[in-house]
Amino acid sequence: GMIRFNTTVGKLEFYNGTVWSFIGGVSATGGTITEVSGYKIHTFTSSDTFTVIAGGSVEYLVVAGGGGGGSGDGGGGMGGAGGLLTSSVTIGPNTYTVTVGDGGVGGSSSGTILGTNGTDSSISFPIQVIADGGGKGATSTNNDTTPGSSGGSGGGGGGSNGVGGVGGTGTSGPPRQGYNGGQGGNGTSGSVYKGGGGGGAGAVGQSYTSSTSISAGLNGGNGVQSSMNGSATYYAGGGGGGNIVGSYANAIYGGSGGLGGGGDGGDAINSSTLTNGDAGTPNTGGGGGAGAYLRNGGGGGSGIVIIIYRQ
Repeated sequence: GMIRFNTTVGKLEFYNGTVWSFIGGVSATGGTITEVSGYKIHTFTSSDTFTVIAGGSVEYLVVAGGGGGGSGDGGGGMGGAGGLLTSSVTIGPNTYTVTVGDGGVGGSSSGTILGTNGTDSSISFPIQVIADGGGKGATSTNNDTTPGSSGGSGGGGGGSNGVGGVGGTGTSGPPRQGYNGGQGGNGTSGSVYKGGGGGGAGAVGQSYTSSTSISAGLNGGNGVQSSMNGSATYYAGGGGGGNIVGSYANAIYGGSGGLGGGGDGGDAINSSTLTNGDAGTPNTGGGGGAGAYLRNGGGGGSGIVIIIYRQ
């Protein structure tokens, strides 16, 4: 309950039994600082430090890097979104390490690079906050059931000549960071293979069913909307699925990435028009889209960390 005047910063402080806090707001440095509607916002798009001069209650959003999209000759699975954590915490004066995770690498057309998960994002608060990197999408052949990898959100399973690979699992918590990837599959008498959709922070990736449209790939799960940057923005969307059509009698367009920076899957229009998966959007944690038949998967989007407090 003690109150003092801090001559270093020229403000009154009170002691709440744990930390000294400003009367009238927290004071800190680090990242890109903006002010919106009475809040100060620290945005980190790369690793840095968050230095608290006088403590108090802050809110945070931590998004890890998204997983890379898959490839292969059986319909690659797409990358899962990076894990997403948001909450509030009371902290004291100190210097805290902020780590912003990179997006994973997409699978290569040759299959020699299987892609990688995204990397973690974190803040070294006394109770450390760690968001898990998104799971990579499966890089599959047409006769296997390659699963997607697990992560903050799970990567999509590969398509195959038969039942496709299962999706990877998301970090269910508590607290939940993301959802599972979708299962791949094979339709129309063995001529269309589709990779499953990447999981998002807000929804599972789409799985193959017998009623799935022939002309469309499987979609990534949507992310979560946050206004911590001063405007309503989606983060951590899953990547869209890739595909292959054996006869090219029907053009198949890649699955759509989920809201929150998920990359779209590659298109299989005909034997000469096959496209790579799109990369996840930087600083959203979006998963990479899977490549069409023997085309590259897109890389995952890098993560982001946002810390805000009332002035």
